[in-house]
Amino acid sequence: MSRLDGYIARTVMLSILAVLMVILGLDVISAIVDQLGELEGGYQFGNMLEYVLWTLPERIYSQLGFSALVGCMVGLGTLASTSELTVMRASGISIGRIAWAVMKPVLVLIVLGLVLAELVIPMTNQEANSRKAIAKGELEAVGLEQGLWLQDDGEFVHFNAALPGGTLFGITRYRFDENHQLQKVVFSERGHFASGHWELQNSRQTTLTPERADSSIEARSVWDSDISPDLFAMVVPLPSDLSPRNLWSYAQFLDRKGEESGRYWLAFWKKVLQPLTIAGLVMMAISFIFGPLREVTTGLRVFMGVIVGIVFQTVQDMLGPSSVVFGFPPLIAVIVPILASFLLGWLMLKRAR
Repeated sequence: MSRLDGYIARTVMLSILAVLMVILGLDVISAIVDQLGELEGGYQFGNMLEYVLWTLPERIYSQLGFSALVGCMVGLGTLASTSELTVMRASGISIGRIAWAVMKPVLVLIVLGLVLAELVIPMTNQEANSRKAIAKGELEAVGLEQGLWLQDDGEFVHFNAALPGGTLFGITRYRFDENHQLQKVVFSERGHFASGHWELQNSRQTTLTPERADSSIEARSVWDSDISPDLFAMVVPLPSDLSPRNLWSYAQFLDRKGEESGRYWLAFWKKVLQPLTIAGLVMMAISFIFGPLREVTTGLRVFMGVIVGIVFQTVQDMLGPSSVVFGFPPLIAVIVPILASFLLGWLMLKRAR
Protein backbone atom coordinates (compact mmCIF):
# COMPACT_ATOMS: atom_id res chain seq x y z
CA MET A 1 0.00 0.00 0.00
CA SER A 2 2.90 2.36 0.72
CA ARG A 3 4.17 1.80 -2.83
CA LEU A 4 0.77 2.78 -4.23
CA ASP A 5 0.67 5.89 -1.99
CA GLY A 6 4.12 6.83 -3.23
CA TYR A 7 3.06 6.39 -6.86
CA ILE A 8 0.02 8.64 -6.42
CA ALA A 9 2.03 11.22 -4.47
CA ARG A 10 4.81 11.26 -7.07
CA THR A 11 2.37 11.68 -9.96
CA VAL A 12 0.56 14.53 -8.24
CA MET A 13 3.77 16.27 -7.12
CA LEU A 14 5.28 16.20 -10.62
CA SER A 15 2.07 17.68 -12.01
CA ILE A 16 2.03 20.42 -9.36
CA LEU A 17 5.67 21.31 -10.04
CA ALA A 18 5.04 21.43 -13.78
CA VAL A 19 2.06 23.74 -13.33
CA LEU A 20 4.04 25.90 -10.87
CA MET A 21 6.90 26.28 -13.34
CA VAL A 22 4.54 27.32 -16.13
CA ILE A 23 2.67 29.85 -13.97
CA LEU A 24 5.91 31.18 -12.49
CA GLY A 25 7.40 31.58 -15.96
CA LEU A 26 4.40 33.61 -17.11
CA ASP A 27 4.53 35.69 -13.93
CA VAL A 28 8.23 36.45 -14.42
CA ILE A 29 7.69 37.45 -18.05
CA SER A 30 4.85 39.74 -16.97
CA ALA A 31 7.06 41.27 -14.25
CA ILE A 32 9.88 41.91 -16.72
CA VAL A 33 7.49 43.63 -19.15
CA ASP A 34 6.13 45.80 -16.31
CA GLN A 35 9.61 46.78 -15.16
CA LEU A 36 10.76 47.76 -18.66
CA GLY A 37 8.79 50.99 -18.32
CA GLU A 38 10.85 51.95 -15.24
CA LEU A 39 14.28 51.66 -16.87
CA GLU A 40 16.04 54.98 -16.38
CA GLY A 41 19.29 56.37 -15.07
CA GLY A 42 21.21 53.73 -13.15
CA TYR A 43 18.30 51.29 -13.20
CA GLN A 44 19.18 49.30 -16.30
CA PHE A 45 18.20 45.89 -17.69
CA GLY A 46 20.64 44.00 -15.45
CA ASN A 47 19.32 45.76 -12.34
CA MET A 48 15.78 44.99 -13.42
CA LEU A 49 16.56 41.27 -13.80
CA GLU A 50 18.19 41.32 -10.36
CA TYR A 51 15.05 42.91 -8.90
CA VAL A 52 12.79 40.25 -10.48
CA LEU A 53 15.06 37.45 -9.20
CA TRP A 54 14.95 38.82 -5.64
CA THR A 55 11.13 38.82 -5.80
CA LEU A 56 10.93 35.17 -6.96
CA PRO A 57 10.20 33.78 -3.46
CA GLU A 58 7.10 35.97 -3.13
CA ARG A 59 5.98 34.99 -6.64
CA ILE A 60 6.35 31.30 -5.79
CA TYR A 61 4.47 31.77 -2.53
CA SER A 62 1.56 33.58 -4.17
CA GLN A 63 1.11 30.79 -6.75
CA LEU A 64 1.25 27.77 -4.41
CA GLY A 65 -2.51 27.42 -3.93
CA PHE A 66 -3.35 27.87 -7.60
CA SER A 67 -0.61 25.42 -8.63
CA ALA A 68 -1.80 22.83 -6.10
CA LEU A 69 -5.37 23.07 -7.42
CA VAL A 70 -4.53 22.74 -11.13
CA GLY A 71 -1.66 20.30 -10.52
CA CYS A 72 -3.85 17.91 -8.53
CA MET A 73 -6.52 18.03 -11.20
CA VAL A 74 -3.95 17.25 -13.89
CA GLY A 75 -2.18 14.52 -11.88
CA LEU A 76 -5.33 12.73 -10.73
CA GLY A 77 -6.88 13.33 -14.13
CA THR A 78 -3.99 11.50 -15.76
CA LEU A 79 -4.56 8.53 -13.46
CA ALA A 80 -8.27 8.65 -14.28
CA SER A 81 -7.64 8.83 -18.05
CA THR A 82 -5.52 5.67 -17.93
CA SER A 83 -8.18 3.89 -15.80
CA GLU A 84 -5.71 3.55 -12.93
CA LEU A 85 -8.12 5.20 -10.50
CA THR A 86 -10.83 2.77 -11.64
CA VAL A 87 -8.54 -0.19 -10.95
CA MET A 88 -7.67 1.22 -7.51
CA ARG A 89 -11.34 1.64 -6.63
CA ALA A 90 -12.15 -1.86 -7.93
CA SER A 91 -9.35 -3.23 -5.72
CA GLY A 92 -11.12 -1.89 -2.66
CA ILE A 93 -9.08 1.27 -2.10
CA SER A 94 -11.33 3.99 -0.73
CA ILE A 95 -11.56 7.55 -1.98
CA GLY A 96 -10.38 8.69 1.44
CA ARG A 97 -7.21 6.63 1.10
CA ILE A 98 -6.50 8.10 -2.34
CA ALA A 99 -7.22 11.59 -1.03
CA TRP A 100 -4.72 11.11 1.81
CA ALA A 101 -2.08 9.94 -0.70
CA VAL A 102 -2.72 13.12 -2.67
CA MET A 103 -2.43 15.28 0.46
CA LYS A 104 1.07 13.99 1.29
CA PRO A 105 2.90 15.99 -1.41
CA VAL A 106 0.61 18.92 -0.68
CA LEU A 107 1.98 18.95 2.88
CA VAL A 108 5.41 19.63 1.36
CA LEU A 109 3.97 22.70 -0.38
CA ILE A 110 2.38 23.85 2.86
CA VAL A 111 5.70 23.63 4.72
CA LEU A 112 7.44 25.41 1.84
CA GLY A 113 4.87 28.21 2.02
CA LEU A 114 5.33 28.63 5.78
CA VAL A 115 9.12 28.82 5.42
CA LEU A 116 8.89 31.35 2.59
CA ALA A 117 6.39 33.55 4.45
CA GLU A 118 8.23 33.56 7.79
CA LEU A 119 11.91 33.46 6.87
CA VAL A 120 12.57 34.21 3.21
CA ILE A 121 10.12 36.74 1.75
CA PRO A 122 10.63 39.53 4.34
CA MET A 123 14.37 39.53 3.61
CA THR A 124 14.25 39.10 -0.19
CA ASN A 125 11.52 41.71 -0.74
CA GLN A 126 13.38 44.26 1.36
CA GLU A 127 16.57 43.47 -0.53
CA ALA A 128 14.77 43.81 -3.88
CA ASN A 129 13.14 47.15 -3.07
CA SER A 130 16.30 48.60 -1.53
CA ARG A 131 18.52 47.57 -4.44
CA LYS A 132 16.01 49.02 -6.88
CA ALA A 133 15.93 52.33 -4.98
CA ILE A 134 19.73 52.44 -4.91
CA ALA A 135 20.02 51.67 -8.64
CA LYS A 136 17.52 54.40 -9.48
CA GLY A 137 19.61 56.88 -7.51
CA GLU A 138 17.04 57.57 -4.81
CA LEU A 139 19.69 58.34 -2.21
CA GLU A 140 19.07 62.04 -1.80
CA ALA A 141 16.27 63.48 0.32
CA VAL A 142 12.92 62.35 -1.09
CA GLY A 143 9.25 63.09 -0.54
CA LEU A 144 6.99 61.69 2.15
CA GLU A 145 5.58 58.99 -0.13
CA GLN A 146 8.89 57.12 -0.41
CA GLY A 147 11.14 55.39 2.09
CA LEU A 148 10.49 54.79 5.78
CA TRP A 149 9.67 57.18 8.65
CA LEU A 150 10.48 56.61 12.33
CA GLN A 151 10.54 58.72 15.50
CA ASP A 152 13.63 58.44 17.69
CA ASP A 153 14.52 60.43 20.82
CA GLY A 154 12.77 63.63 19.78
CA GLU A 155 13.80 63.36 16.15
CA PHE A 156 11.81 62.42 13.07
CA VAL A 157 13.98 60.17 10.95
CA HIS A 158 13.50 59.25 7.30
CA PHE A 159 15.36 56.50 5.40
CA ASN A 160 15.36 56.19 1.62
CA ALA A 161 16.45 52.55 1.59
CA ALA A 162 17.48 49.84 4.05
CA LEU A 163 19.44 46.68 3.33
CA PRO A 164 19.22 43.62 5.60
CA GLY A 165 22.19 43.42 7.93
CA GLY A 166 22.32 47.04 9.03
CA THR A 167 22.99 49.36 6.08
CA LEU A 168 20.92 52.50 5.47
CA PHE A 169 20.88 54.95 2.59
CA GLY A 170 19.61 58.52 2.56
CA ILE A 171 19.18 59.18 6.29
CA THR A 172 17.44 62.50 7.06
CA ARG A 173 16.92 63.56 10.70
CA TYR A 174 14.68 66.44 11.74
CA ARG A 175 14.80 67.87 15.28
CA PHE A 176 12.14 70.28 16.62
CA ASP A 177 12.01 72.34 19.80
CA GLU A 178 9.17 72.34 22.35
CA ASN A 179 7.33 74.94 20.23
CA HIS A 180 7.45 72.62 17.21
CA GLN A 181 9.96 74.87 15.46
CA LEU A 182 12.57 73.15 13.30
CA GLN A 183 16.00 73.33 14.97
CA LYS A 184 18.25 71.05 12.98
CA VAL A 185 18.32 68.94 9.81
CA VAL A 186 21.00 66.31 9.21
CA PHE A 187 21.27 64.36 5.95
CA SER A 188 23.70 61.41 5.68
CA GLU A 189 24.29 59.56 2.46
CA ARG A 190 24.92 56.22 4.14
CA GLY A 191 24.95 54.56 7.56
CA HIS A 192 26.18 51.21 8.87
CA PHE A 193 25.35 49.63 12.23
CA ALA A 194 28.41 48.48 14.18
CA SER A 195 29.32 48.14 17.87
CA GLY A 196 25.89 49.30 19.07
CA HIS A 197 25.74 52.57 17.10
CA TRP A 198 25.37 53.90 13.57
CA GLU A 199 28.45 55.06 11.67
CA LEU A 200 27.37 57.74 9.21
CA GLN A 201 29.16 58.86 6.04
CA ASN A 202 29.05 62.22 4.23
CA SER A 203 26.69 64.05 6.59
CA ARG A 204 25.42 67.56 5.91
CA GLN A 205 24.05 69.36 8.97
CA THR A 206 21.99 72.56 8.97
CA THR A 207 21.27 74.27 12.30
CA LEU A 208 18.52 76.88 12.34
CA THR A 209 18.33 79.83 14.74
CA PRO A 210 16.07 82.91 14.69
CA GLU A 211 18.95 84.91 13.28
CA ARG A 212 20.57 82.58 10.73
CA ALA A 213 21.22 79.06 9.44
CA ASP A 214 24.63 77.39 9.91
CA SER A 215 25.76 74.48 7.76
CA SER A 216 28.59 71.97 8.18
CA ILE A 217 29.82 68.80 6.48
CA GLU A 218 31.33 65.71 8.13
CA ALA A 219 32.89 62.82 6.23
CA ARG A 220 32.30 60.44 9.16
CA SER A 221 30.22 60.75 12.30
CA VAL A 222 28.56 58.59 14.94
CA TRP A 223 24.82 58.47 15.61
CA ASP A 224 23.72 56.90 18.91
CA SER A 225 20.18 55.64 18.46
CA ASP A 226 17.86 52.97 19.79
CA ILE A 227 16.91 52.08 16.21
CA SER A 228 18.36 48.65 15.45
CA PRO A 229 18.67 46.80 12.10
CA ASP A 230 16.08 44.27 13.33
CA LEU A 231 13.44 47.00 13.30
CA PHE A 232 13.58 47.21 9.52
CA ALA A 233 12.17 43.68 9.30
CA MET A 234 8.90 45.17 10.57
CA VAL A 235 8.75 48.77 9.38
CA VAL A 236 8.22 48.27 5.64
CA PRO A 237 5.78 49.88 3.21
CA LEU A 238 3.60 46.84 2.36
CA PRO A 239 1.95 44.31 4.70
CA SER A 240 2.74 41.57 2.16
CA ASP A 241 6.46 42.09 2.90
CA LEU A 242 6.07 41.17 6.58
CA SER A 243 6.31 37.71 8.11
CA PRO A 244 3.25 36.39 10.00
CA ARG A 245 5.06 36.90 13.30
CA ASN A 246 5.88 40.53 12.51
CA LEU A 247 2.41 41.15 11.10
CA TRP A 248 0.95 40.00 14.42
CA SER A 249 3.27 42.27 16.40
CA TYR A 250 2.76 45.31 14.18
CA ALA A 251 -1.03 44.92 14.01
CA GLN A 252 -1.21 44.73 17.80
CA PHE A 253 1.06 47.79 18.02
CA LEU A 254 -1.32 49.74 15.75
CA ASP A 255 -4.32 48.60 17.83
CA ARG A 256 -2.66 49.88 21.00
CA LYS A 257 -2.02 53.21 19.27
CA GLY A 258 -5.65 53.37 18.14
CA GLU A 259 -4.62 53.45 14.47
CA GLU A 260 -6.07 51.56 11.51
CA SER A 261 -4.73 47.98 11.47
CA GLY A 262 -7.26 46.21 9.24
CA ARG A 263 -4.99 45.61 6.26
CA TYR A 264 -2.26 44.19 8.50
CA TRP A 265 -4.70 41.77 10.17
CA LEU A 266 -5.97 40.82 6.73
CA ALA A 267 -2.46 40.02 5.51
CA PHE A 268 -1.77 38.13 8.75
CA TRP A 269 -4.81 35.85 8.44
CA LYS A 270 -4.12 35.23 4.75
CA LYS A 271 -0.62 34.01 5.55
CA VAL A 272 -1.54 32.05 8.67
CA LEU A 273 -4.47 30.31 6.96
CA GLN A 274 -2.66 29.64 3.69
CA PRO A 275 -2.22 25.92 4.62
CA LEU A 276 -6.00 25.61 4.92
CA THR A 277 -6.42 27.49 1.64
CA ILE A 278 -4.19 25.01 -0.18
CA ALA A 279 -5.88 22.03 1.49
CA GLY A 280 -9.35 23.35 0.59
CA LEU A 281 -8.43 23.88 -3.06
CA VAL A 282 -6.88 20.40 -3.26
CA MET A 283 -10.02 18.88 -1.75
CA MET A 284 -12.07 20.57 -4.46
CA ALA A 285 -9.68 19.22 -7.09
CA ILE A 286 -10.07 15.66 -5.75
CA SER A 287 -13.85 15.97 -5.67
CA PHE A 288 -13.93 17.17 -9.27
CA ILE A 289 -11.88 14.23 -10.49
CA PHE A 290 -14.09 11.67 -8.75
CA GLY A 291 -17.19 13.63 -9.74
CA PRO A 292 -18.04 15.62 -12.86
CA LEU A 293 -14.55 15.66 -14.44
CA ARG A 294 -13.87 11.92 -14.32
CA GLU A 295 -14.32 11.30 -18.06
CA VAL A 296 -13.24 14.63 -19.62
CA THR A 297 -10.00 15.59 -21.37
CA THR A 298 -6.92 16.98 -19.64
CA GLY A 299 -7.42 20.33 -21.36
CA LEU A 300 -10.91 20.70 -19.91
CA ARG A 301 -9.62 19.76 -16.45
CA VAL A 302 -6.95 22.46 -16.66
CA PHE A 303 -9.55 24.96 -17.85
CA MET A 304 -11.89 24.10 -14.98
CA GLY A 305 -9.02 24.30 -12.50
CA VAL A 306 -8.13 27.78 -13.75
CA ILE A 307 -11.77 28.91 -13.51
CA VAL A 308 -12.17 27.56 -9.95
CA GLY A 309 -8.88 29.18 -8.90
CA ILE A 310 -9.87 32.54 -10.38
CA VAL A 311 -13.30 32.43 -8.72
CA PHE A 312 -11.73 31.56 -5.34
CA GLN A 313 -9.13 34.33 -5.63
CA THR A 314 -11.74 36.86 -6.78
CA VAL A 315 -14.02 36.11 -3.84
CA GLN A 316 -11.13 36.41 -1.39
CA ASP A 317 -9.93 39.63 -3.03
CA MET A 318 -13.41 41.12 -2.78
CA LEU A 319 -14.05 40.11 0.81
CA GLY A 320 -10.62 41.26 2.02
CA PRO A 321 -10.93 44.98 1.15
CA SER A 322 -14.60 44.84 2.14
CA SER A 323 -13.60 43.88 5.67
CA VAL A 324 -11.38 46.96 5.88
CA VAL A 325 -14.05 49.27 4.42
CA PHE A 326 -17.08 47.95 6.29
CA GLY A 327 -15.30 47.03 9.50
CA PHE A 328 -16.07 43.33 9.91
CA PRO A 329 -13.23 41.04 11.12
CA PRO A 330 -10.61 40.24 8.43
CA LEU A 331 -10.60 36.65 9.71
CA ILE A 332 -14.13 36.22 8.35
CA ALA A 333 -13.10 37.59 4.95
CA VAL A 334 -10.28 35.05 4.71
CA ILE A 335 -11.95 31.99 6.18
CA VAL A 336 -15.33 32.13 4.38
CA PRO A 337 -13.92 31.14 0.93
CA ILE A 338 -11.82 28.42 2.61
CA LEU A 339 -14.82 26.90 4.41
CA ALA A 340 -16.85 27.13 1.19
CA SER A 341 -14.19 25.18 -0.71
CA PHE A 342 -14.06 22.48 1.99
CA LEU A 343 -17.85 22.24 2.06
CA LEU A 344 -18.15 22.02 -1.73
CA GLY A 345 -15.40 19.41 -1.91
CA TRP A 346 -16.93 17.33 0.89
CA LEU A 347 -20.41 17.38 -0.68
CA MET A 348 -19.07 16.33 -4.08
CA LEU A 349 -16.95 13.54 -2.60
CA LYS A 350 -19.90 12.32 -0.57
CA ARG A 351 -22.00 12.22 -3.72
CA ALA A 352 -19.23 10.37 -5.61
CA ARG A 353 -19.20 7.61 -3.00
